[in-house]
Amino acid sequence: MHEQNQSLIELSKVSRVFRTETLETLALDEIDLSIDKGEYVAISGPSGCGKTTLLSILGLLDEPTNGKFTLAGEAVASLGRKRRAVLRNRQIGFIFQSFNLIDDLSVRDNVELPLTYRAMVATERRDRVHQALERVGMTNRAEHFPSQLSGGQQQRAAVARAIAGSPAILLADEPTGNLDSKNSSTIMDLLGELHADGATICIVTHDQQHAGRAERTVHLLDGRIRAEKTSLPETAPSDSSRL
Repeated sequence: MHEQNQSLIELSKVSRVFRTETLETLALDEIDLSIDKGEYVAISGPSGCGKTTLLSILGLLDEPTNGKFTLAGEAVASLGRKRRAVLRNRQIGFIFQSFNLIDDLSVRDNVELPLTYRAMVATERRDRVHQALERVGMTNRAEHFPSQLSGGQQQRAAVARAIAGSPAILLADEPTGNLDSKNSSTIMDLLGELHADGATICIVTHDQQHAGRAERTVHLLDGRIRAEKTSLPETAPSDSSRL
């Protein structure tokens, strides 16, 4: 089971308000959320409920209007722009619905790109890229460009990019939204395998079947957490040692 006092993420009364000259929109309303190291959490809810806004805050792509956010023991509000960028690069792996691969870079170079912003020797970068591509079954496509790949292959390349840096947490925003059912299952199986190996995963999804693969589902509605559901995978061992 997850060790006590191992929370990787802590949100306390976090709100996010978007303002224009004529309109104020409350996207998140006093969210309290804790995600432990090694946990697999799904965030579900209808369109416009605040799922992507919440994930953007967790990924340091956006900032709360109010409330407290602690990531890996650091109070995010107290961090400067440079430190936030370092945390984002080293602690967080992103998987997007639209893949977000760079068209004129090979798969290998796409996976390696985030590692070039670290003080890491080239041989270590190459080793990490190879291991990540091997993990997702894409070593035979390393020199291909995104336009030469199927949607499922592009998403596997995006997963490799996300895990190459050994992040503390993987954030996935509707990672199967642009995939057919077969490739969707492949990606969800891969996320499950990564979690079984110890990864912390937070996935935004509107698909209840996909959400059911997580250990815990947080349901948002109108910017608030309305319900939480804890589930145990059918294949979980009887002593729950992998949860």
